[in-house]
Amino acid sequence: MSTDQTFVIVGGGLAGARAAEGMRTEGFEGRIVLLAEEDEIPYIRPPLSKEFLTGAMERDGTRVHPPEWYTENRVELRRGASATALARSAHDVTLSTGETLRYDKLLLATGASPRRFPGPGVDLIGVHHLRSVAESAHLREWLEPGLRTVVIIGAGWIGLEVASAAIGYGNVVTVLGLETVPLNIALGDEAGAVFGQLHRDNGVDLRMQTGVSEILGDSNGVTGVRLKDGEVIPAEVVVVGIGAIPNVSLATDAGLRVGNGIVVDSAFRTDDPDIFAVGDVANVFHPVLGHGIRIEHWANAENAGREAGRSMAGAEINYDAIPYFYTDQFDLGMEYSGYADLTKGATVVFRGDLAARRFIAFWVADNRVVAGMNVNVWDVNETVQRLIRTGVQVDHAALADESIALEDLLASTTG
Repeated sequence: MSTDQTFVIVGGGLAGARAAEGMRTEGFEGRIVLLAEEDEIPYIRPPLSKEFLTGAMERDGTRVHPPEWYTENRVELRRGASATALARSAHDVTLSTGETLRYDKLLLATGASPRRFPGPGVDLIGVHHLRSVAESAHLREWLEPGLRTVVIIGAGWIGLEVASAAIGYGNVVTVLGLETVPLNIALGDEAGAVFGQLHRDNGVDLRMQTGVSEILGDSNGVTGVRLKDGEVIPAEVVVVGIGAIPNVSLATDAGLRVGNGIVVDSAFRTDDPDIFAVGDVANVFHPVLGHGIRIEHWANAENAGREAGRSMAGAEINYDAIPYFYTDQFDLGMEYSGYADLTKGATVVFRGDLAARRFIAFWVADNRVVAGMNVNVWDVNETVQRLIRTGVQVDHAALADESIALEDLLASTTG
């Protein structure tokens, strides 16, 4: 591969940084330009609602690579620079600085933006959306004093993790969710109820099937949240955690195929042979599922980012990783691996003690494990992933029996 080629990465998050790493690992010797819209060294996002938000980790701990790595690996890191336009025929991008940058190959790793609260009051002082390290640092300043009334709109992963952090600082916390049970879309009612009880046991006022009509306040800041039924919940701090929207405008304006993200094949290629996409913004064809999936979790940016860089550098890639994510809330730690699409209608088999919040849940379809979640049970995720990947037939009773080691179950079913 010619050393005079230029690869441009639009997006300075985890996926973009890992892509640059993958390019060099695969032997690409040309120019790499990494455009980071934020004036930050590329960082990982999970700590923003976990360790960084609680104060257990500082800013340096969130970084993908130390600052010197970019110099040592000849990666031109442009902090505070974003791409504002993409001209495919000219093979160039226009930057927010006004500069035009030519590329031979381009990677779109533009991520996603938090979905803003759609009603009145969203811009009041004390209302927070959480996506960037700066936003997390700002929210931490609001939570650290404690003894504040905090209302969190949204009972998903971000909302529940922020609630855990806020309680840890000694605040009074209310969480509002639209679903019947928190996380029931991702986990189902029974497993989701475990998280609901966890929060209630730790003092969170968790209100499900509750809609919000507006955020109330004045020039001094937020004062409360009005529910759809008219009730007003006092609030000094409001956190909005109602999902994210992929940042596809650059791709859309350039005429690339878009559908729930930028559509790419299993090697991260768009319908333009010189443009690739990865991370939160990419809808990637998955060989196992036979269709595209868009995943916003850390492991996808970590692993897929590196593979996208290798793909751009000429490696033959057919990305088929099993989706994975994790959470930490209060004294509960969890890992989840599997195909959410295949859990619809699956039987959930539990191994362990739900009441004690120490168990593994398996989603089983056609007597095969399609997803697994370990809660306060460790060093099993690799085995869970092997059960999923091999697609071996499993006996439900044996799967639930803690006296049978998972490794033995896998060995016995694989012959």
